Amino acid sequence: MGWPVALMLVCGAIVALGGTPEAGTRPAGLDKIVLNYDTPVDAGLQRGLEGLDARLREKFGMTEAQTAVGVMDLNTGRLALVRPDREEYAASVAKIGILLAYFDAHPEAAEHIDPTVERELGEMAKISSNEMAAKYSRALGLKNIQKVLSEKYGLYDAKRGGGLWVGKHYGPGSERYGSPVGDNSHAATVRQVMRFFVMLEQGKLVSPAASKEMRRIFESPSIKHDDIKFVKGLKGRDVQIIRKWGTWEDWRHDAAVVTGGGRHYVIVGLTRHPRGDEYLEELVRRADDLLRQ
Repeated sequence: MGWPVALMLVCGAIVALGGTPEAGTRPAGLDKIVLNYDTPVDAGLQRGLEGLDARLREKFGMTEAQTAVGVMDLNTGRLALVRPDREEYAASVAKIGILLAYFDAHPEAAEHIDPTVERELGEMAKISSNEMAAKYSRALGLKNIQKVLSEKYGLYDAKRGGGLWVGKHYGPGSERYGSPVGDNSHAATVRQVMRFFVMLEQGKLVSPAASKEMRRIFESPSIKHDDIKFVKGLKGRDVQIIRKWGTWEDWRHDAAVVTGGGRHYVIVGLTRHPRGDEYLEELVRRADDLLRQ
């Protein structure tokens, strides 16, 4: 289902929501955590997440075909997944693939990044500038970007439902390569977006230094955040968030790393419904309560 990207309303942000963030604290055992297709879910957290999804879908008039969600506690490795391998049109979320491919092509930028490049990548990652996304995807090449995602990091697997896919520039242009599973211009699954952020926190994307610099780009404190979805849901709580959200028509998504108050977890929600923002806002608040128990 290729969709016109020029009409997309897309964004990503980091915000501090009170208290002192713990983003620089690496929990013992973090490097040993693995998220793949064989990682088992935690029975208690799984029941909680499934029940939460069911209640929210009933509240907002949504079906199972319209939501997919996952959460992983990076302090303990506990995992819960609801429809994690169903490919969705990704809207802005797929821009994380461009960011990864840039550092893969320019590993030296991890230590010595041009301030202009850092700012432009921040505009792409945090406020989802289509202009900056297209600038870097054109420079890198769509097929090269997808090669990094699929072959180097295993972030797209057609035999397992799909994953992260960047098959079109964000803006005008006829070059397009639809995803093998859903023929999406840009695609995502819960599991693969979660894997991206888990590896980012572990310092396993390109190099520890590159992962650290990518995290700084997601932070971009000089760029104002957008107070919607996960950010709105966690307002007033002692947490810090780095995230990437996307919206186009009824596709409403958010993906984040949440730290603070003893918490460190990855959460991803993909929805296709007009009330998806409300679902995501309440989802993250109630999931945060589950993880605090």
